[in-house]
Amino acid sequence: MRYPINMEQNRFSYCPQCGTNEIETLGGGRKWKCPKCGFVLYNNVASAVGLVIENEEGEILFEKRAREPRKGFLVLPGGFTDPDETSEEAAYRECMEETGTAPEKLKYLCSFPNTYDYKGIRYKTCDIFFTASLPEGFSLKAQEGEVDAFIWKKIETKEDVETCPIAFDSAKNTLLKWLEEK
Repeated sequence: MRYPINMEQNRFSYCPQCGTNEIETLGGGRKWKCPKCGFVLYNNVASAVGLVIENEEGEILFEKRAREPRKGFLVLPGGFTDPDETSEEAAYRECMEETGTAPEKLKYLCSFPNTYDYKGIRYKTCDIFFTASLPEGFSLKAQEGEVDAFIWKKIETKEDVETCPIAFDSAKNTLLKWLEEK
């Protein structure tokens, strides 16, 4: 399914290379070009990861966001992929950073496009999701400034997903897919 590209608000006032105020925003906010020095910058899709972690009671681990965007909403553990990092490495690292616990049995589930609005810039992402478990006897430790709380929630129906205050559509779509495959 193709989603409409709506990134027109992504604008620069000045060229990052030569400083002219004549930089052009092209392609609906996907590209910037300076007519003076020839500088070109593409606003390409970023890669992010998320983990669907189910406990023995059949509940899914959510984190309550500690900051914008979507502060106070629920997310699956995860985050942006670092340069030169695989999605699997990012999933492992992000889980360790945010929960203090290493995930086990990491398995690819699906991917979905997402929109991440942050400080006036619209980022388009490809969010890659995995299922995972946590080791026996694990202890969750929230990453300061990122995670306000951990919430275990039963997700058994489409209505459970739709009524849950989930921050991002990609996670909602992932949980619907997870339910289908369960």
